[in-house]
Amino acid sequence: MAKPMEQISWHELEIGSVVTEKGNSVQYKTGSWRSEKPVVNKQQCIKCGVCWLFCPDMCIIRAVEGHFTANLNFCKGCGICAKECPVGCITMINEEG
Repeated sequence: MAKPMEQISWHELEIGSVVTEKGNSVQYKTGSWRSEKPVVNKQQCIKCGVCWLFCPDMCIIRAVEGHFTANLNFCKGCGICAKECPVGCITMINEEG
């Protein structure tokens, strides 16, 4: 079981901050430090899954309606999903304060 983030000091991190414990990514929400977030225009989305395929954080999930959206608890705001979307239905917008 991984330690809660607030109990980890920088002295305990692996070189390069590599995560060595399997299956702990759900416990470490990383979306709080992004400066932009993806917003999907659901009417324009063709439900192709290209955003899901290219997301390096695997935070893209398929909604019940079939379109894709980002789980903002884990999205780092890199914008790759918006860049790769073939119909341009993903817009990166600034995070509010």
